[in-house]
Amino acid sequence: MLLPKYPDNPTPPPAHTHAPADPAPVPVHRSLPAVSIDHKTIAALVVGGVVLTALLAAVAVTAISVAVAAVVLRSMLRDQHRR
Repeated sequence: MLLPKYPDNPTPPPAHTHAPADPAPVPVHRSLPAVSIDHKTIAALVVGGVVLTALLAAVAVTAISVAVAAVVLRSMLRDQHRR
């Protein structure tokens, strides 16, 4: 297997360094409230996901069946007009 050849120094050192005129103020870190996720929350999310997936599958199956019925009806009507 062929392996690529990498250059010895892929990034050259910077030509100059920039020193800020004024030191930046230290940002204040605010702590967020603790969020507790228990088993009931996870179960509710899983059940919700299953329900939404089932609804999406039902819509897809309905759309396919309506399309097939339309093709069949169109074919039947076309045959009836030819007679």
